[in-house]
Amino acid sequence: MYHTWAHETNITKATPQFIVTRENGFLPREDPLESLPSEYAALENILQRMPLIKQDGKPGLLAEGKFGETVKKELPLYDFSTVTDSALLMALFRDYTFAASSYLLEPCDLSQKKTGQFRHGRDHLPKNIAVPLLQISDKIKAKPFMEYAQSYALYNYARKDKSKPIIYDNLRLIRQFSGLPSESGFILVHVEMVSRSNTLVSNAIAALDAVKNNDRYEFDNAMAKCVSVMQEINRSMETMWIRSSPADYLKFRTFILGTKNQERIFPNGVVYEGTDDLLPRFYRGESGANDSIIPTVDNLLQLTAKMPKNDMTNILKDFRTYRPENHSDWLTWVEQSANEVQLEKFAEKTPRSLSMYMLLTNEVRDFRARHWNFAKEYIIKRTAYPTATGGSPMATWLPNQLKVVLQTLQKKYEIYENMPNRNGEAIPPDFYKSVVAQLSRLSSEMEDISKMYNRYAKKTTVPEKAK
Repeated sequence: MYHTWAHETNITKATPQFIVTRENGFLPREDPLESLPSEYAALENILQRMPLIKQDGKPGLLAEGKFGETVKKELPLYDFSTVTDSALLMALFRDYTFAASSYLLEPCDLSQKKTGQFRHGRDHLPKNIAVPLLQISDKIKAKPFMEYAQSYALYNYARKDKSKPIIYDNLRLIRQFSGLPSESGFILVHVEMVSRSNTLVSNAIAALDAVKNNDRYEFDNAMAKCVSVMQEINRSMETMWIRSSPADYLKFRTFILGTKNQERIFPNGVVYEGTDDLLPRFYRGESGANDSIIPTVDNLLQLTAKMPKNDMTNILKDFRTYRPENHSDWLTWVEQSANEVQLEKFAEKTPRSLSMYMLLTNEVRDFRARHWNFAKEYIIKRTAYPTATGGSPMATWLPNQLKVVLQTLQKKYEIYENMPNRNGEAIPPDFYKSVVAQLSRLSSEMEDISKMYNRYAKKTTVPEKAK
C-alpha cells in the first residue's frame, strides 16, 4: 500500500501529465508544451494578441476591450475528439481556459479599472470556446474552467535552459493576462515552490512507512526532511514580495475569478453554448488553495480532521475537486494512510518525534500566516470586494485554517512541555508565547475586516449586465 506512488509503469503519450511521483512531485511529469501546433494557429495568434500588454509593449485585445469580438470573428470551432496526446491536451486545456476567462471577465476588468467596481461578466460562453473546452476537460477529467495546476500556474512555465533545473531565474511564463512582470513573478514563484514537492512526497511516504514498521529512527529522519523542505518552500514563498508587486496584483486578478459564489458578477452562472446541457454552470476560480503542498502536510499530520464543521471547511473540501485527478487521489491516500497508522499518536510518544511533528506543523503555520499576510497586503488593503478568486469569503477563509494550526501547536506544546527527558530538543523557548499572541491578533484582524466588508455590502449597487 505504501509504495503505490512509485508509478513504475510504462509511460506513453496518453499517460496523464500530472501523476504524483517521487521524481516530479506535484509538477507535470514533462515540461509544459510551450506553443500549439501549426494547425491551431488561429487560437495561438489570438492568445498572443490577448494580454493587456503584448510582448512588443503595445496594448493587447483585453486592453482595448476587443477580445470578445475577436473570438467570435476569428476563432474556428476546432474538433479535438480524436486527440489523445496528453501533453497536447494539457496545453489545449490551459489555452482554452485562458480564452474562456478572458472572454467572460473582460467586461469586469474594464469596469473595475474605470469605476473601481465590477459589472456583471458575460453569462454565455460561445460555442467555439465552450465545445472544445468541454471535449478537452472530459478527456483529462477536469472541470471546464481555469484551475491552478493544469492551466494558470503549474502547466504554464518554460525552462529557459532545458539542461538546468526548475528554479525561478531559469523560468519564463507561457501565457498571461496582463503582460506585467508582476503576473509572471506571481505564477513562477508558485512553480519554484512546487518544484521542491518531490522531496515532500518522498518523505511523506517514508514517514508513513516508518510508523507502519514502528521504526522511530526512520520516522524522525523523514519528518526532519519534511521540515527542511517546507522551510525551503517557505523561503521561496517569501520572495513573492519582491517578484510580484502588491500594487500590481489587482491589475490581473480579475481574470482569475470564478463563476461560483461570485454573485455580484455572475449571479446566474454561465451557459456553455453549443452543448447538450444549456443549464448555467458555476465553477470556482483559480486559487493557490488548489495547490497540493499544504493539504499533503495537513493530511500527514492529521490536521484536516481538526478543521471545524463549518462552511469554510466545506469550501476546503470542495477545493479538493479542483485538482488533477491523481493529485486528489494522492491527498486521499495520505489522509487515509495517516489515519490508519495513527501518525499523530505515534509522534506523541517521544520528545524527539513530537518536536518533529511540532516543527512541521509550525512550517504549516508559517505558510498560512504568510498567505494571510499576502491576502491583507495584496487584496484586502486595496479592494473592499469581499470574495476571493476561488469563491471563498476573504475575511474568514484563511483564518479558519490558520486558527486550527495555531490551536494544535498550543496543545502539542503543552504535552511536550510535560514530557521527561527532552534533552534540549529544537523547540524555541518563546514558541508558546508567539503562538498565543498570533491567535489573539488573528481574532482582532478578522473582526476588523468583517466590519469593513459589511460596510462595503451596504454601499454597493447592483452593476449593469455585460453585453
